[in-house]
Amino acid sequence: MASRMSFALAFSIAILFSSISTGSAVRKLLDTTPPPSPLLPSIPNLPTVTLPPLPSMPKLAVPPMPSIPNTLPQPTLPTLPTTQPTRPKPGTLPPLPSFPSVPTNIPKVTLPPLPSMPSIPTTIPSIPFFSPPPAPTSP
Repeated sequence: MASRMSFALAFSIAILFSSISTGSAVRKLLDTTPPPSPLLPSIPNLPTVTLPPLPSMPKLAVPPMPSIPNTLPQPTLPTLPTTQPTRPKPGTLPPLPSFPSVPTNIPKVTLPPLPSMPSIPTTIPSIPFFSPPPAPTSP
């Protein structure tokens, strides 16, 4: 995670320093006046063309639209029953199925002992290449 953060920081600093010269060049171009553009020849006007008139569309005989009645026909709804249907009484329900009983004596299980964990060393051994170089011998 730290290496990614340091890479991102180094990358953003590199982008920042590389954009300083670009920003200065853009500012210099904006401050200078552009050279005068060469005069372009004028575009000649297009000739006007008279188009023939559009032919008239023939009138087709369309059947008349059907008239919409002011009131829509109301459908007849069936009448609701006035008496409630009879429901079975709770006493007439069949009995629930029986389940096997849970045993009261649960057998004991003995587990083998766990293997011993190796001990973690408390002292770190010295690494030979991190030791300082030997002092030069004086003549």
